[in-house]
Amino acid sequence: MGFCRSALHPLSLLVQAIVLAMTLALGTLPAFLPCELQPHGLVNCNWLFLKSVPHFSMAAPRGNVTSLSLSSNRIHHLHDSDFAHLPSLRRLNLKWNCPPVGLSPMHFPCHMTIEPSTFLAVPTLEELNLSYNNIMTVPALPKSLISLSLSHTNILMLDSASLAGLHALRFLFMDGNCYYKNPCRQALEVAPGALLGLGNLTHLSLKYNNLTVVPRNLPSSLEYLLLSYNRIVKLAPEDLANLTALRVLDVGGNCRRCDHAPNPCMECPRHFPQLHPDTFSHLSRLEGLVLKDSSLSWLNASWFRGLGNLRVLDLSENFLYKCITKTKAFQGLTQLRKLNLSFNYQKRVSFAHLSLAPSFGSLVALKELDMHGIFFRSLDETTLRPLARLPMLQTLRLQMNFINQAQLGIFRAFPGLRYVDLSDNRISGASELTATMGEADGEEKFWLQPGDLAPAPVDTPSSEDFRPNCSTLNFTLDLSRNNLVTVQPEMFAQLSHLQCLRLSHNCISQAVNGSQFLPLTGLQVLDLSHNKLDLYHEHSFTELPRLEALDLSYNSQPFGMQGVGHNFSFVAHLRTLRHLSLAHNNIHSQVSQQLCSTSLRALDFSGNALGHMWAEGDLYLHFFQGLSGLIWLDLSQNRLHTLLPQTLRNLPKSLQVLRLRDNYLAFFKWWSLHFLPKLEVLDLAGNQLKALTNGSLPAGTRLRRLDVSCNSISFVAPGFFSKAKELRELNLSANALKTVDHSWFGPLASALRILDVSANPLHCACGAAFMDFLLEVQAAVPGLPSRVKCGSPGQLQGLSIFAQDLRLCLDEALSWDCFALSLLAVALGLGVPMLHHLCGWDLWYCFHLCLAWLPWRGRQSGRGEDALPYDAFVVFDKTQSAVADWVYNELRGQLEECRGRWALRLCLEERDWLPGKTLFENLWASVYGSRKTLFVLAHTDRVSGLLRASFLLAQQRLLEDRKDVVVLVILSPDGRRSRYVRLRQRLCRQSVLLWPHQPSGQRSFWAQLGMALTRDNHHFYNRNFCQGPTAE
Repeated sequence: MGFCRSALHPLSLLVQAIVLAMTLALGTLPAFLPCELQPHGLVNCNWLFLKSVPHFSMAAPRGNVTSLSLSSNRIHHLHDSDFAHLPSLRRLNLKWNCPPVGLSPMHFPCHMTIEPSTFLAVPTLEELNLSYNNIMTVPALPKSLISLSLSHTNILMLDSASLAGLHALRFLFMDGNCYYKNPCRQALEVAPGALLGLGNLTHLSLKYNNLTVVPRNLPSSLEYLLLSYNRIVKLAPEDLANLTALRVLDVGGNCRRCDHAPNPCMECPRHFPQLHPDTFSHLSRLEGLVLKDSSLSWLNASWFRGLGNLRVLDLSENFLYKCITKTKAFQGLTQLRKLNLSFNYQKRVSFAHLSLAPSFGSLVALKELDMHGIFFRSLDETTLRPLARLPMLQTLRLQMNFINQAQLGIFRAFPGLRYVDLSDNRISGASELTATMGEADGEEKFWLQPGDLAPAPVDTPSSEDFRPNCSTLNFTLDLSRNNLVTVQPEMFAQLSHLQCLRLSHNCISQAVNGSQFLPLTGLQVLDLSHNKLDLYHEHSFTELPRLEALDLSYNSQPFGMQGVGHNFSFVAHLRTLRHLSLAHNNIHSQVSQQLCSTSLRALDFSGNALGHMWAEGDLYLHFFQGLSGLIWLDLSQNRLHTLLPQTLRNLPKSLQVLRLRDNYLAFFKWWSLHFLPKLEVLDLAGNQLKALTNGSLPAGTRLRRLDVSCNSISFVAPGFFSKAKELRELNLSANALKTVDHSWFGPLASALRILDVSANPLHCACGAAFMDFLLEVQAAVPGLPSRVKCGSPGQLQGLSIFAQDLRLCLDEALSWDCFALSLLAVALGLGVPMLHHLCGWDLWYCFHLCLAWLPWRGRQSGRGEDALPYDAFVVFDKTQSAVADWVYNELRGQLEECRGRWALRLCLEERDWLPGKTLFENLWASVYGSRKTLFVLAHTDRVSGLLRASFLLAQQRLLEDRKDVVVLVILSPDGRRSRYVRLRQRLCRQSVLLWPHQPSGQRSFWAQLGMALTRDNHHFYNRNFCQGPTAE
């Protein structure tokens, strides 16, 4: 079909190319195809599998491009002119184009080539990211550069020439150039003074590079120095000399604690690390110090001498489980805001008690303390006594400590505490501990089993987006993932100021009756998800007068018990409740017939069996009608197969958001939306809708957002959306649409802010109407250049709708004609050889039989002026009377007199040769003037005279004209002994005829002779031996 197009319509292709060029010039297509223009001058070309940098058209506003992202493509060669057409480019991202072998997902070898002037041609460039590319040297860079990222490359050498002239550079990142995922068998080498010329450098990151010493002669302007996860096991004052401006120093992970390592680890040598007492003393401006994962077992107070401005200290993953009970190292850190002591446990040991050292009381500015993973089993007032005097302490993390006894009332003594995390422990209830608690090293030790150190289960999706955020409240206590079976009021004694309580992922299986949370008079948010609560009592949770949000999701076990009823009447008694979640409880029967509340604003009822409930006649038809103030209702995953108008009629009229995701709805009565006059958001994603018909969105609806993605919609009725004047966001993605028509929207199209049509199998035929429409509203279509793709024809499947080939743009009639011709050619090419093989002789016989009876099929009609005068020249030995008699009486009579209108013309020497001509002239004229030369032989052993001369002329004609004209008739049986005769019989059997001595075979002989004289010999050759001579 490609040949048909190029041969028949070259002018059409030229016209289409001109039209496309004019369209580009007018700017109707997206300006930066195949990339997407995003706000703030960013052109996003990520994940487009590009093999070269795209050169945008002259019509595109290239001068407005300030950022270009080419991340995660396949660009292996950067040319000098690749970015020269972007005069205002400031930020360029090229990471993950040609990763090193160790970082490649398939470990494919790759090498990126950068020509010398690639980046020098962009004098405005300020930020360049070349991370995750296999480059060996630092390329030539413009002097305007401020930020440079060369992380996870194969650059292993930095000298003064590498970054020469980059006086404006402030940020340099070279992480992961030599570590277990990107092995190099050596270390990154930073020559002394290599960075000294970078007078404005403030951030330097050299993590994961196998460094054994701190690079020398670093610029004094440095404020951030990150050297973690190298092999620097010794630090002295001279290593950080002249870095008086340093604000953050990260030297963690250089001498690791391998029993807690999540990746390949090398054990810290014995008696290391070695930190000189005055290592940090001259860093008076230091605000953040990271010494995590450094195998520290004690703290030297002199390490922190002179660090009066230190605000963040990370000492996690060390061996400080005993040190924190005795140390005096924190006494001078009066400005410290955040202290991380997590995972400072003793191997395979859990302590019965823990008492912090008195020096913690000196941290008067401390706001956050992380102590998870230290492994102690009891928590009382002596454990955290030094912290009670800290007026600014807000966050305390104690999770994953195997705590099984905890006095929660101790937190009343912390004046500014806002968040306590006790999740992932073993608290089972209230405890009454004595006050005789000693230090950790003097108490009972419990040896852990290997399984106790297993990671905590991944958090299950909850209603975080549904209920209010606890971070805005004054005090939050997290007791999730413990061993609570029952909740007793004694647990929360003296915690009346608690506002948010999380008890999810426990084993609470009691029936709540209104007495469990009596002390919590100020509680506003309660999370009881992932438990086994029995909701039977009418006064459940009524002891919480200020409760606003209640999460009872994933309490499905009681609702699955046959014959047990459940009472939701408690909801009506919660006067301040605004958010309620009953999600994923498999609620299907034997519950209250109606929910009632005047305060409730949001209800999550997803993951239940509402389809089964509404199938029970009118029993649960009014289930939500009593929620008079409800605004937000989620009915997703409720196994709904139908949603009848009477069902929508009985939903609260105040509804503004209705979610019906992931049900089995195959149709929807759109006119019934007028029963919800205030509805603004309708989510029907993940259902089984086949078409948007059954009328249209009703006039007067306030619907602002409609989501019908992930259905099977293949048809939309004209004008379906046009009456919804308030509609601004429409999601039609992941359906079966082959087009997007302007008639669906009418005048509403110009008002749309979001129209998502991605992941639809659009039919990208030439002249497709959806192309013009999407170009009109392209500002509202997210990901138009890259995410909106073709589903057909096959050549464009999976490609952008702008990847259409001009050669596909032809008239449909011409395409069908070319298809018909191609089909006919294929049919003939397959059918003719098959018929020839199966019944070739029969077809040949019928063809010639029909041809013989045609009235115009006479010998004369087929002859022209150049036709030969004779059909055969008969050569025989006149001296043999028997042979001459057979020729004159038998042969001549049969071929000239008995064949009727098919009679042949024979040339005989004594009859047809012209007198006056020489013997050779007559002989030459007879051989070249006849179609065949017929040799009649009595024997073949001795041939001479005229027979020999005639045979030589016949052979000469074979060489000159490539025509084999020899036909042999042998009258005696002994003539077959000749080797020539036997060879000719093998090659061309029909040209050698034997006279039968039985009268019954003579008729067949004359038929065979007539065929041999009228057909070309090349048809008779045996194809197994040779092709035979063919006429030119």
